[in-house]
Amino acid sequence: MNSPFDNITPRRGTSCVKWDECGDPEVIPMWVADMDFPTAPCVVDALRRRVDHGVFGYSIVPESFYQAIIRWQQRRHGWHVDRSWIQYTTGVVPALSAIIKALTKPGDGVLVQTPVYNCFFSSIRNNGCRIVEAPLTWHPREERYDVDFEALEQTIVNEHVRLFLLCSPHNPAGHVWTADELRRLAEVCRRHGVIMVADEIHGEFVNPALGRPFQPFGPIADEVGVEWVVAGAPSKAFNTAGLQIAYIVSPNADFRQRIDRAINDNEVCDVNPFGIVALEAAYSADGEAWLDSLVDYIYENDRTFRRLMKSHLPQLPVARLDGTYLAWVDVSSITMDTERLCACLRADEKVWVNPGEMYGCQGFLRVNLAAPRQLVEEGTRRLIRGLNEKK
Repeated sequence: MNSPFDNITPRRGTSCVKWDECGDPEVIPMWVADMDFPTAPCVVDALRRRVDHGVFGYSIVPESFYQAIIRWQQRRHGWHVDRSWIQYTTGVVPALSAIIKALTKPGDGVLVQTPVYNCFFSSIRNNGCRIVEAPLTWHPREERYDVDFEALEQTIVNEHVRLFLLCSPHNPAGHVWTADELRRLAEVCRRHGVIMVADEIHGEFVNPALGRPFQPFGPIADEVGVEWVVAGAPSKAFNTAGLQIAYIVSPNADFRQRIDRAINDNEVCDVNPFGIVALEAAYSADGEAWLDSLVDYIYENDRTFRRLMKSHLPQLPVARLDGTYLAWVDVSSITMDTERLCACLRADEKVWVNPGEMYGCQGFLRVNLAAPRQLVEEGTRRLIRGLNEKK
């Protein structure tokens, strides 16, 4: 039975970063974390009503915006967010940059768990802070990552870490943190006075086969007593990144005041009126029903991807995709620099994926599976063909 997510919406020629940044019309892009699905119909309908008004001047953020976030977090994740804790800005990356600016000073150590989302590195550098890496431990036989808590704590002590950027769920490792893991991370940070900042933009993507839901960090942090801030947005789950809306959550009034100052200093305080409307529509019952169908579809794509990879390249470990829609493939057995390997795949096989170096880890490829299945299947076949030639 066909799914509406099987329909291909042409994006080339729409000033689309994912499809138009490469001038080659034969390339299938499986790189940047941007889905090839139209957003939920309820979001489109809400935006159409806003367009019909015809006036798009400066906007205030209404109370309904905050209430939509509060209801969504309570209903979907069982997390009560107080109205006073919420701030808004234009995106999660600007949010992270403002948080770092507000809560650190130049030269402070900011910890990340590599491999990790590449914009973490630029947000740290742009605020004059030191990048401190605490690599996750890769288990190729089990195709999973975990944390060496002893090494992480020693790194925090040795490098005088001020702030810890947590990616939850983890991009690109595909790991969904358990409550116990989050608790242990929070306890380490509390012992050493480290502020924890969780990027939860991929929090709606949890593989149903995992058998447990996404755990927001806020309730765990409150339980442990660590200082914390969370950044979130509907932009990944509903494919609305271009509408530029995100939110920051913190119970610490002093943090919020400093973050507000940084948001204004960074000139990311005025948000798009369409972003406000889109968030409210996305975080509705209709949006949730659409999202549940999307999640099922994406993890069927993951099963398709794994089946093809294991059939043709069983020697290459593929990280378990418990969260996000981004496959992570271990190609360390191929004796070629992965940036060069990606360039060859793009030129010769017409498939565009990201090299692990972007995320602080050589020998891996990141592959975006959020597309109609026929595109995922064809892109995967091209990937397999190219890797077989290089092995």
